[in-house]
Amino acid sequence: MTDDFAVALTAWQKSHGRHDLPWQGSREPYTVWLSEIMLQQTQVAAVIPYYQRFLERFPTLKVLAEAPLDDVLALWSGLGYYSRARNLHRAAQAVMAQYGGKFPETLEAIMELPGIGRSTAAAILVFAFGKRSAILDGNVKRVLARVCGIAGYPGETAVAAQLWQQAEALLPKTGLRPYTQGLMDLGATLCVRRNPRCAECPVQRLCVAFKTKRVAELPTPKPRKALPQRRTMMLVLQRAGEILLEKRPATGIWGGMWSFPEEDADADVVKACARRYGAAVILKESLPVIAHGFTHFKLDILPQPATVSAWPQRAEEPGRLWITPDDALRAAVPTPVRDIIEQLISDRG
Repeated sequence: MTDDFAVALTAWQKSHGRHDLPWQGSREPYTVWLSEIMLQQTQVAAVIPYYQRFLERFPTLKVLAEAPLDDVLALWSGLGYYSRARNLHRAAQAVMAQYGGKFPETLEAIMELPGIGRSTAAAILVFAFGKRSAILDGNVKRVLARVCGIAGYPGETAVAAQLWQQAEALLPKTGLRPYTQGLMDLGATLCVRRNPRCAECPVQRLCVAFKTKRVAELPTPKPRKALPQRRTMMLVLQRAGEILLEKRPATGIWGGMWSFPEEDADADVVKACARRYGAAVILKESLPVIAHGFTHFKLDILPQPATVSAWPQRAEEPGRLWITPDDALRAAVPTPVRDIIEQLISDRG
């Protein structure tokens, strides 16, 4: 099946695949790497404007490495999975420090960089350097699970090993760029999770799932378990047309970004502000609850606006920032914080 699969897939990609994405055609390792990182767990349509703005601000790996992390996070704001941005910044600095700014060209060396796994490293090798290496991202896992009839949740070690084995076995000796792009395109456009377009699939005659009528069953879904529900209150403190933001710890949720101070959902806001800052506040009407989902839990955010009537000088510390709502929208803020700020601007008229 190896040759038939590669020939059919490559021919389809050349005539029906995607050819107008802004990162396609580039052989520059930096832009290939950037696009691959942005496309992790994110739809192409969402990535395109971020990719273009990012390259305008950081046109080279060197510029990215020398930029403040705050600037990187600000341009990433809204794209989600912010550890990708932090790792991108760290990896750029590592390439400058360890390789003199020249991107490494081996799978092992690329995988040593922060935030780059086996499949991403392989994609960089193929598209930037034309080297022979197998990819296995989420879309490709779905394609191979169906084509090869591999049951079991792909996140399980044994199932992933089978998929990697097939990814390596099906890899052609030549034409690696169109073949690899074809795998990505097939998974993104035809062999989708729901309602796949099997009638248009170039490898339908080779697909075990299609032959055995198991397309809807494969790949095996992740075992479901209820996500824990959490609640938090965000203190939307306002003073002289500005709002208070605090820098979050470098690691963890929204690491290194600017956010509203948080308290327990049932906290007494007046007492909390007195305890934290020695400040006096006057409560305003609460804003609507924001439901936000993470990979491992769900979070209800209760935004509580308050006007600051007294703010002691000692409360002005590093990591705290008074900023206008309009300027805050240009800072590195998480999506829920951006939503709250936009609501404040809207209410202001």
